[in-house]
Amino acid sequence: MNTLKFFQNTSRFLANYTSPVIVGVAAITFIWPQLFSWVKGDVQTLVLGIIMLTMGMTLTTDDFKILAKRPWDIFIGSLAQYTLMPLIALSMVKFMNLPPGIAAGLLLVGCCPGGVSSNIITFLSRGDVAFSVGMTTASTLLAPVMTPLLMLYLAGDKIEINAIGMFKSILIVTILPVALGAIGNFFWGKKTAYQEFCKTMPGVSVIAFACIVGGVITFNGKHFFDSGLLIFVAIFLHNAIGYITGYGVGIIARMSKAQKRTISIEVGMQNAGLATNLATHHFAASPEAALASAVSCVWHSISGTLLAGIFRLIDRRKEQQK
Repeated sequence: MNTLKFFQNTSRFLANYTSPVIVGVAAITFIWPQLFSWVKGDVQTLVLGIIMLTMGMTLTTDDFKILAKRPWDIFIGSLAQYTLMPLIALSMVKFMNLPPGIAAGLLLVGCCPGGVSSNIITFLSRGDVAFSVGMTTASTLLAPVMTPLLMLYLAGDKIEINAIGMFKSILIVTILPVALGAIGNFFWGKKTAYQEFCKTMPGVSVIAFACIVGGVITFNGKHFFDSGLLIFVAIFLHNAIGYITGYGVGIIARMSKAQKRTISIEVGMQNAGLATNLATHHFAASPEAALASAVSCVWHSISGTLLAGIFRLIDRRKEQQK
């Protein structure tokens, strides 16, 4: 087995077992926090940039054409993304009377674009992958404007929000790497060597994702035992309600079964890695914000995998009844 094939197989394994890998890294970091003491500041930004670069490397011109070919679907999906999750987060902040740090983290997760792993979960759920890629692309492109504006509107009266700084951060860690990856795919996407190299990227993304989670736990994990249960309950409910309401939007819009599953996943799964980076840089005085975002990183990965399993179980039972 040559070296490239080894890395491709490793990448496939990591992509298939993202949830246990992330949970395992989180557990190990609680025991040996010094393992990820290097993931901070500019290094954390670079790691997140690598994740977004891997996303960009998967985008083709056909993926961008989806935005033009299916504007109504993308519009409904993006509208649901940037209204449901922020409003659900705000409602929970008020209903649960969350402390400022946890509230900032939950709102930040709610105001971020769709998660980079949602496309994989959509595929596993037998959803509409093209629709998923289109939604993720659209919400990511809108993020530099929408995320700071939503945070300013929803939390600006209680938490100091540096909207301009947040705008710059999102440009640096999302748009630029995604653009570089997409440009690379445009020029070299048809070359066999490049295609083979891209097969290693899912594993790179999982490793980078694990590093971000590990870094946050290294510096903020001690706060988990102070408010860990409250954080998890808030994240769990936010995520679950997002899946349910997202599916509801699909029903109202009379989408197909595959599209309903896709919009459910896209709305419920947020780019918690981006939220973690923003929380670390812009809410450093409230470590619970970064911790809440990191818990979201772990939980969204687990819940997405579980949801895909539920959808596939439903399909198997229907097939058996025929």
